[in-house]
Amino acid sequence: MQKTEMPTMEEMELTVSGRPAPLSDVMKEFRTQMHLYAAGIRTVVMKLETMDEEFHAKYDYNPIHHIESRLKEPRSIFDKMNRLGIAATIEEMKKSLTDIAGVRVICNYISDTEKVAELLLKQDDVELIRKSNYITHPKESGYRSLHLVVSVPVYLSERTERVPVEVQIRTIAMDCWASLEHHLRYKAAGDVPEDLRYRLKICAMAISEVDTEMQEIKRAMDRLPR
Repeated sequence: MQKTEMPTMEEMELTVSGRPAPLSDVMKEFRTQMHLYAAGIRTVVMKLETMDEEFHAKYDYNPIHHIESRLKEPRSIFDKMNRLGIAATIEEMKKSLTDIAGVRVICNYISDTEKVAELLLKQDDVELIRKSNYITHPKESGYRSLHLVVSVPVYLSERTERVPVEVQIRTIAMDCWASLEHHLRYKAAGDVPEDLRYRLKICAMAISEVDTEMQEIKRAMDRLPR
């Protein structure tokens, strides 16, 4: 994880426990909360890696290709709160934002995304907050991914805190499209023209067909005699 860079007090109006607080208390509380989110990421990643290793031991196959994670930057946090019209307090941040801690799971095949989600949600201490299946129901842009927002326990010296973590599960092909689409939108520095949005969507549909065909090839290969 990168070191958290704090915004200035001119850029935010944070409070502690709902009351105005000295700058040092606000910063301390914010850093403590970001530490919890970072710990939540480590908890989810460890669970996923353990699941993947166990799956390989049992079936000689890894459903997870690789795992990425990120902790939302303070600037992004406060920009989002401003866009949503949310008061810039630590309490509102904790209550309203569920994507500060993020984990991305890249799988080989579509069926692997479903299996990874199923195994993660079966764990006793993992609570599902929200599920959005953009694989079955892609976004208008063509974006496909399975999104879970889960709550996991973080064990501290004197208490246990539950922390929300957003988990995005997608195939290599879905991730390729999403990464390139994000890069192109960033380069556009504004709204992407309608004709280019249409072409991006066509690419997403083509990649979806490749994903489906690769899944069918895998199933056929699995039926071959060893």
